[in-house]
Amino acid sequence: MATAKHEILLAGDVGGTKTNLALYALESAKLRQLAFTRYISADFTSLDSMVRDFLKRHPYKPQHAGFGVPGPVHNGKSAATNLPWVANAARVARTLGIERVGLINDLVANGIGIAGLKPGDFLTLNKGDSRAKGNRALLSAGTGLGQSMLYWDGKKYHPSPSEGGHADFAPTSRLQARLYEYLHGEYGHVSYELLLSGRGIFNIYSFLKEHKAVREPAWLSAELARGDKAAVISTAALKGRSALCGQALDLFIGIYGAQAGNVALASWATGGVYIGGGIAPKIVARLGKGGFMRAFLNKGKLSRQLAGFPVRVILNDKAALMGAALHGLEQSVEV
Repeated sequence: MATAKHEILLAGDVGGTKTNLALYALESAKLRQLAFTRYISADFTSLDSMVRDFLKRHPYKPQHAGFGVPGPVHNGKSAATNLPWVANAARVARTLGIERVGLINDLVANGIGIAGLKPGDFLTLNKGDSRAKGNRALLSAGTGLGQSMLYWDGKKYHPSPSEGGHADFAPTSRLQARLYEYLHGEYGHVSYELLLSGRGIFNIYSFLKEHKAVREPAWLSAELARGDKAAVISTAALKGRSALCGQALDLFIGIYGAQAGNVALASWATGGVYIGGGIAPKIVARLGKGGFMRAFLNKGKLSRQLAGFPVRVILNDKAALMGAALHGLEQSVEV
């Protein structure tokens, strides 16, 4: 077993599709990464079993641990929203042989991690007033749709957990109203997550294919059958291989912008709106073309005020992992 000269911290960013685990050494109030492994979440039955595997690969003895998980956390437990797990902080603590493990919502972890990012870790969609202080908002579309507000107390930010991604979808056009009816027939309750997620991109594409009575080309049918459907549609759109995929991605982006504007209003995010998750960095070329911001600003009387809110895409996919690590140092069981 490796011998640690410094305090060791285990951190995890748990996702519905993938999970990142890392070990850090705490040196002079700074974290230095010792080990990192990316897992397919569905390959494990629990966070505890994944941690056991990780420590077999990297035989260190952590003194602290923190994890961000995709769902609400209560009494140190979380039933992940898009993963058949119950993450249990006390169980992981026993595995590690430590007193406490920090377990927080993944968007709270992402919110904490923003403070440690550098200017190059962002793509700016709207400069706004970069000097403004105040609350921040965070949205992350990936396997699901995560949301969080970062309350500004005048000195520092306090991320707040949210399950706002499951709120009712509000159409803003006749086409979106028809999309709502289509999804209502399929699912009953239509949340923003049904649209702003990996499966959401495919839902939108499927609706447009039926609505426009478009015949799907054989090459696209084959790629959709054997690959990640959202990735196939996005790639075909970005490369100009399919007009229908392009329309689906643009509709996705418009709905994403509208919901970002909704969250900005709900939290009055004068300090900035941050777009995280795995999807946005892959489609930044399309996000920057204006559809996102047009929908974001389409808020009637308050459109002018929203124009002053900075809007940035988080390009660093380790932000949530760093936030989980920082929370783990506090050795808090729950949020």
